[in-house]
Amino acid sequence: MKRATEVFGEWAEQGKDRGMEKSHAMPVEDMLDFVLSEKSAERDTFSFLDLGCGNGWVVRKMAKNNLCNRAVGIDGARQMISNARRLSENQSEYILADINEYNSPEKFDVIHSMEVMYYLADPKNIINEISNSWLKPNGRLIVGVDHYFENEESHTWQEKVGTRMLMYTEKEWIGMFRDANFNDVKAWRSNQSIDWSGTLIVTGKKAI
Repeated sequence: MKRATEVFGEWAEQGKDRGMEKSHAMPVEDMLDFVLSEKSAERDTFSFLDLGCGNGWVVRKMAKNNLCNRAVGIDGARQMISNARRLSENQSEYILADINEYNSPEKFDVIHSMEVMYYLADPKNIINEISNSWLKPNGRLIVGVDHYFENEESHTWQEKVGTRMLMYTEKEWIGMFRDANFNDVKAWRSNQSIDWSGTLIVTGKKAI
């Protein structure tokens, strides 16, 4: 099997990153609405990191928000980062790095990730690292995954895509957040339909 960064790099070269943007738009809007509603109520500026940013569309979107004072994206696929930098119209920053090995030199108020975590070597460890080192006190991590046990439609994706994907249950994803000492852990499914279990969204806040 190919590495996930290799697969998505090829997709970026083929223009499939635009398709990913469209297919992920609804659950990502749900996630960002949740975050922005909270930040609007707090009336405070915030920094934002998109973990596995692809072509940077979420970073560019958040950079336009008046409360967002810094928007950064990180991805392990060189072609995705190249596309993100080419498409950027503002002061957004994009980092090419292997997320499995990355040590963030700064802390963020909000860390977002859509359809990335189960491609990592050890999602539980990354969630712990985010809690311990990547987030400011009271910072929020919000994650969306489509490949999880309860979503039967996703069970064949590893073979179809040709890259390693880890599968966990909804309860296991929630448990990873709680084990990393996140507070106020919430989970819901976005964009559900008759034949689609929806995107599993899990979020929590780092203790002050």
